Amino acid sequence: MKRPTWLSWPSWLPIDPYIAALLGTVGVAALFPARGTGADVASGAATGAVALLFFLYGARLSTREALDGLRNWRLHLTVLACTFALFPLLGLAAKGLVPYVLTPALYSGFLFLTLVPSTVQSSIAFTSIARGNVPAAICAGSFSSLVGIFLTPLLAAGLIGGNAGFSTDSLVKIVLQLLVPFLAGQLLRRWVGGFIARHKKVLGYVDRGSILLVVYAAFSQGMVQGIWHQVTPLRLLALLGVEAVLLAAMLTLTWYGAKRLGFPRGDRIAIQFAGSKKSLAGGLPMASVLFGAHASLAVLPLMLFHQMQLMVCAVLAKRRSRDPEAQEAAAAETLSPPARSAGARTVAGTGTRSG
Repeated sequence: MKRPTWLSWPSWLPIDPYIAALLGTVGVAALFPARGTGADVASGAATGAVALLFFLYGARLSTREALDGLRNWRLHLTVLACTFALFPLLGLAAKGLVPYVLTPALYSGFLFLTLVPSTVQSSIAFTSIARGNVPAAICAGSFSSLVGIFLTPLLAAGLIGGNAGFSTDSLVKIVLQLLVPFLAGQLLRRWVGGFIARHKKVLGYVDRGSILLVVYAAFSQGMVQGIWHQVTPLRLLALLGVEAVLLAAMLTLTWYGAKRLGFPRGDRIAIQFAGSKKSLAGGLPMASVLFGAHASLAVLPLMLFHQMQLMVCAVLAKRRSRDPEAQEAAAAETLSPPARSAGARTVAGTGTRSG
């Protein structure tokens, strides 16, 4: 018997089980927060999972792709400017909402989300769906992650000030957790790159799993410290509204700004998806180091923004794929099998769940 249409979930609404997993993780942390030795184990597991994730990032990106990507320096500079200049400027402009709309603590987290690097996984996947420049998205996301390892803590120290505990020691911790594993992946790519190519879902599982571990550790610490009395449902709704405006502004500015700068359609798509999103995988471990016991409240805006950007960009990517220019690109790919197969190899292992 055919299922009634009113029982079917709308096909245009991007519901991801990963969102439910994140909410469930927060619920588990609220009911069963890790304490004492359990907290140390959870923190160590989260650190190890994030290090493994960046090792796989490094092993996936070939040195040749990175060097080829450097040729498109205008695109990468545009993405970096959007990520580390335009985003923070909008974040600073939101300070006028304190304390009427956002509390000082929520504003610190909101400003921090504007400072973290761009995503890797989802930027690539959405660019691929929209038939954009996938190699450019790979390099743009990877370059942003590497630059963010150094630039995000420096920006946090300068713009957030005392709420972000920046020090040489914290920078060393971030470098050891993110950059060193990435470089190790690059060095060992010759031996492990084939495994990742054969097991395309491995990176996605590690990506999502590492984020869930970090979320559990951070929110457990917040429960133990008793900081959640600072957040009310009304404040959360206000935060969601502010973040919706921020995302809409960045999606608009990256698309029309790239068009004004003369980039072709494929590059504009890569700029829009890489320049308008923020990485939960990169931001969470940095927040844990910089904010310490207050990390759970600091990463709440980032976690909400991350889910919002996934849902909105999933719809946008599907619409971009139906543009007349996209249809012409699809027809060109059909006439060029080598180019299509090369593109398929490039996107292997990507997913839209996180990053």
